[in-house]
Amino acid sequence: MIITSPCVVSLSWTLTDGQNRPIDTLEQPVEFFVGGDDLLPKVDEALAGHSSGDEVQLHLEPEHAFGDYKAELVCFEARTLFPEQLETGMSFEGLPAGHATPDMPADAFYIVTEVYPSHVVLDGNHPLAGMSLRLQIKVCDVREASTEEIEAGSVGGSSPFAVLDSPPPARQRH
Repeated sequence: MIITSPCVVSLSWTLTDGQNRPIDTLEQPVEFFVGGDDLLPKVDEALAGHSSGDEVQLHLEPEHAFGDYKAELVCFEARTLFPEQLETGMSFEGLPAGHATPDMPADAFYIVTEVYPSHVVLDGNHPLAGMSLRLQIKVCDVREASTEEIEAGSVGGSSPFAVLDSPPPARQRH
């Protein structure tokens, strides 16, 4: 079967940055909905017309992946607003109650980038924002999408392309 929207593809991949430094490898194939919310639009576009067994190499500039890095999404909040057990790399959905930065997006995921005795540095950018990405994809299988998958615009109702559309898992809450 040829990949056309809508359908479900089973993919494995290697994801690297623009200098070919490894970011993620998916060795066991995972299913993705083509033509919905599971894949970046440029990935959908690159897969179109391919079939099982094909390999696709793709270079994504930030504007076709997760956008440019925005310094205005970095803020400083009082250390007292956070749990005692706080480490660099932890993520939080939204800012804590009592936060001092009113112009920050409420629905963003914030990653702790630095912890000081008096304050915490939070970054609301996607972890891959501002990065050029290289994706080497292997198409392992292609099948028709079910009615449920077409209605949801996704396989399983949420995007399995986690490394490319959400921050690292939160250790405290999400």
